[in-house]
This record gives sequence, C-alpha cells and structure tokens, in this order.
Amino acid sequence: MKLTYTLPTRYYDDLHKDYQVNFQLNRFLSYVGADQYDELKAAAGEAKSHEEWVEKLLALADKTLEDGEKLRAGYYYRAAEFFMWRSNPDKKPTRQKFLRLVREGYGISENQYHLVPYEDGGMKGHLPAYLFDRAEAKDTLVIMGGGDSYVEEWFPFMMGLVNSGYKIVLFEAPGQGGALEEYNLTMTHEYHKAAKAVLDYFGLEDVCFLGISGGGMAALRVAAFEKRVRRVICYDVLYDVFDLMLRKLPPVKRTLLKSLMSVRAKLIINSVMKTAMARDMSLEGLLRQGMLIYGVDTPYDYLKKLSQVKTSDVSRLVEQDVLLLAGQEDFIVPVDHFYKQIEALKNVRSLTARLFTRVEQAQNHCQVGNITLALDTIRNWLEFTKGHARRL
Repeated sequence: MKLTYTLPTRYYDDLHKDYQVNFQLNRFLSYVGADQYDELKAAAGEAKSHEEWVEKLLALADKTLEDGEKLRAGYYYRAAEFFMWRSNPDKKPTRQKFLRLVREGYGISENQYHLVPYEDGGMKGHLPAYLFDRAEAKDTLVIMGGGDSYVEEWFPFMMGLVNSGYKIVLFEAPGQGGALEEYNLTMTHEYHKAAKAVLDYFGLEDVCFLGISGGGMAALRVAAFEKRVRRVICYDVLYDVFDLMLRKLPPVKRTLLKSLMSVRAKLIINSVMKTAMARDMSLEGLLRQGMLIYGVDTPYDYLKKLSQVKTSDVSRLVEQDVLLLAGQEDFIVPVDHFYKQIEALKNVRSLTARLFTRVEQAQNHCQVGNITLALDTIRNWLEFTKGHARRL
C-alpha cells in the first residue's frame, strides 16, 4: 500500500514551547502527514501536562476515525498512548486501537504477522515481527526501532523500501512494543540474542540490519556478534546512552551524579530525581518511559542499566559494511557521538557517514522533519554497496 498523503519535508520549531515535546509532535506529524500541522498543533501545542496531552490527542483520534481516516486515526491513538503510563487503564485498549487501525489501513494479512519465540534466562515470550517478502528481492533488510517506538510506527516509511524491491523483516526486541506490553520482555543490552532468534526463525542469511533511533546503537552490537549480518545501517548513531543522561545536567551536577553512581548512592539519587521529575514534564516522561522499558522501579536502577548500553566496547568487532546517519542538531544525541563512532569502527569493511543539516530540514533525531531524505540516502547506499560487493 502507498500513502495517500504527503510526508513532511520540514522541521517545525513552533509546535510546542518545550523543545522535547515539540520534537514528539514533529515525530507524530511524520506519521499522519504534512497537512495535519494545524490539527496537531491545535490539539497538543498548548498541553501543559501529560494528562492534557492524552486528553486532546484522544479527542483528535476519535474525530479522525469518525471522518473515516483509519490510518491517520491509528497514529493519533498512538500519539495519545505515548504518554500513558502502564498504570493507566486506557493504555492497553488505546494501543490495541492503534494496532488494529494501522494493520487494517495497510492490509496486513495473517501470514505477514509473526510471533518469534524468545528465551533468555528467566525471560520467555515472543518477539512480534512482520515479514514483507519479495520474489527476487534486491536485498533483505532486518529492521528494529528504538526504545520507545512501536515497529508499526515505521510502516509509512518502510513500505517505501518494500515498494522499491526489498524484502523486509520488522521486529520488536525486548523492551519494545508487543515484546514488552504483551510478553513483559524488558530491554537488555544484548540485542544480538533477539537478532539471532529472528534470523533463525525466518532462516535468513546475508542480511542488512537497520536500527532506528536507539536501534542504531543496537545494530552495531548485533553486528559485532552475528555475522549473518553483512551490512549495517545506524539510523541514527548512538555511541553511549549513559553519556546522554549526564549531558542533560549542568557540569557540577553531572560530576556529582557520576560520583554518586560510583558509590552506589541509591537513596540519594532517587530522592533528587523524584524532585526533578516533579518540576520537569520532559524529564518525567523520559525517566518513566525508561524505567518501564528496562523493567526497573527507580531512577537509580534505570541509570545503572544505561551504563551498559554503548558501542565503545564492541565497535572493534564490527567487520561489515556500515552506514552511519546523524543529525547536526539532534536534540537527543550530541554530534560528537557521530565522530566518536566513526573513529571507533577500526575494522569495518567499508564506512559511509552522512550528517544531515538544518538547510535540508533533516537536522534532528532520525531526520524527523525530512525522513524521506534519510530513506533516499539509505536506498542509494544499499544499491551502491550491493553492487560494489558483486564486483569484488
């Protein structure tokens, strides 16, 4: 299926006064189409709390569904559900509406949706996955998203790759989407275990692994241990997650938090973080979501988990063809992560790095604002890399 509406080709700075919430509105605008700017801004542009965000986005979703626009309504339900915590009784039914409407909108058949068995230590469940097969496909792409995404969010963009002749497997790892919500599989830094389960289940060899957002970091961790992956796309680069948390603090507080973490001052850290969350809507959302994904109950335990999520310890093991993407003004990942990652990949077969700018309207995280440009870059790299490999 092709989209009947146009994706945005610019990043809006005026959707919300909070820059992080503004990014999320740009993100969801990418799912519902450029012509929904006025509706989305009117609905959530003045939201002062997560509760107000949820109320206004649910109303917009209901109205859009009444107007007969199932696909857009589905993504509006996802936007509302994004800031619903697990304790909210409306979270699960809203998620189910999102899934039903998006699957119906794209005509997903039963044989395209799979549940991949997964077991790791005490965790046992399934990884939701979608297979979009092609006869004589140009390449096989195995794709996973980031920490807070649902794989169905990427349908508007990945269908473009399917229509371009690629075989696609989209899956959710522990800590993501249905793996978390339906099977209580919480996130681990050992992403290669989930990738192995998916490759085994579908009988895949010689694939390109594409990681989106935090999945860009996961992609390199997968490539370090899973050599059936021959090509790697980091969309975007993420070198060290704990470093991201530290950078949100002023230098003095940054040093203090590192010191408190080093002596395991759990009670002090939790007390300070609780106070900070009460004052900052964005920080509250970030920490709540993080604790949910990693299956922990306190900010301290969340930060401890994050200290393991990095690529510095595995980059030397990556030997594949690699494409790194980054935004020059990424509000989540500092641009120096891009350069650190380039430097760390000492043993790769080939390395291509692309930094997107404000002039291109692709300067932010995962090129939200002009995702089409990122996808064109990915397609061009895939064509060149496969063609070059055939000549060697």
